[in-house]
Amino acid sequence: MNKQNEARNLSMVMDLYELTMSNGYFTGGDTGTRVVFDVFYRNNPDKGGFSIFTGLGQIIEYIEGLHFDNEDIAYLRSLGIFDERFLSFLKNFKFRGDIYALEEGTVMYPGEPVITVIAPLIDAQLIETAVLLEINHQSLIATKTRRICYAAGGRLVSDFGARRAHNMDAAVYGARAAFIGGASSTATVLAGQMFNIPASGTMAHSWVMFYQDEFMAFKKYAETYPDMTVLLVDTYDVLKSGIPNAIRTAKEVLEPMGRRLKGIRLDSGDLAYLSKKARKMLDDAGLYDCIIVASNSLDEFTIQSLIAQGACIDSFGVGERLITSKSEPVFGAVYKLAAVEDNGVFVPRIKISENIEKITNPGLKKLYRVYDENNKAAADIIAKYDEELEGLSSTDCIDPLKPWKKRSFKNCRFVNLHKQIFKDGKFTGTKRSVQEIAVYVKKQLDNEIWVEEQRFENPHIHYLDMTPAYYDMKRGLLASVKE
Repeated sequence: MNKQNEARNLSMVMDLYELTMSNGYFTGGDTGTRVVFDVFYRNNPDKGGFSIFTGLGQIIEYIEGLHFDNEDIAYLRSLGIFDERFLSFLKNFKFRGDIYALEEGTVMYPGEPVITVIAPLIDAQLIETAVLLEINHQSLIATKTRRICYAAGGRLVSDFGARRAHNMDAAVYGARAAFIGGASSTATVLAGQMFNIPASGTMAHSWVMFYQDEFMAFKKYAETYPDMTVLLVDTYDVLKSGIPNAIRTAKEVLEPMGRRLKGIRLDSGDLAYLSKKARKMLDDAGLYDCIIVASNSLDEFTIQSLIAQGACIDSFGVGERLITSKSEPVFGAVYKLAAVEDNGVFVPRIKISENIEKITNPGLKKLYRVYDENNKAAADIIAKYDEELEGLSSTDCIDPLKPWKKRSFKNCRFVNLHKQIFKDGKFTGTKRSVQEIAVYVKKQLDNEIWVEEQRFENPHIHYLDMTPAYYDMKRGLLASVKE
């Protein structure tokens, strides 16, 4: 059950221009013309080598529930800018188009169409904002989390970010995206409830400060949660008070109950130094199995530094820098017209710009991933919609940035990454749990994506090539554009 959205109609989460343009198309008689829009992005966050396609589940929910109720129509009427016939059209509106997309969790790269909408012009226009905001937010957080998990080197990473998120939705769906990106758990209870994500947490400093002394606070907590006792040891003094009181709690409270101290948490100070000192003290007390959790403004770079310093940290709680992707908080996916139907044929459209990266890839198209003999993803290829590469073992292609470099892929496997998820407005895809999506992400990064693309510094650039037929079509369209 999507508890976050119940009793809320989110259909009006759109830019005003989507409605004003749609009104103009309607009054001009352009309600039936079908168009093609592509969603793509231009750069990976943090100059990384890839991103993770996330947010599709919420796009599906939005489109399935898309409607305008009486309150919506009354508000739009009050603006005094919409034709009454258009408002009547909206009152009975249901999405009628086709949508193709990557499977949620697919590793993706700049410039490639990750969602393609084929729909009547108004239908395609009205869903623009919702599609982009879901992809832009969740893909950003999932990608950031994957970087943090990569830096952690197999140590557990938990999402601690809710209180630093930009609002309640950002906290809940950020937790969803973080789990898809590799986080093991979340502190956000609603996300745990909605998506069956493991919920985790310890205590706040206020718990320790409330009681007469630190040992009493630890004792009360251990007695209440003997099977999951993780003690926050930095309220007063980590080495002189926190760790000694944690050890005392383990010996005097938990062990007589037949329980073990599960862990301690460090939330301030020199985490590398304190974790090493704490580890020795715990080990000397025979608490070899007591884990050390660290939090406090962590990200992939601080975690990488801590590990390089030999920090004895087993698990990381990552908050604000994960849930806001603080180092680069904008993903930048865009929604661009690619073709307009004329007498049953989709005629390509292209956007020209002084910036080469802003010139769009025109037309209705397919996106293939090339797997080599070792099942590694060697490149992605944009092809014309009527080109079929699946079943082939080799093909030629062109690097659009260096068209003089012809490239041939031999003894390879070509997989069409686009899956149809809506046909004539009806959902036709498969809804997957966040657990299934997270497993899919891990499988790709462990087995298919080159480790050189996953490094932080100067990652290998994944090739996005074009078939000769598609490249020639684009080049011809560029040559025919009149200023």
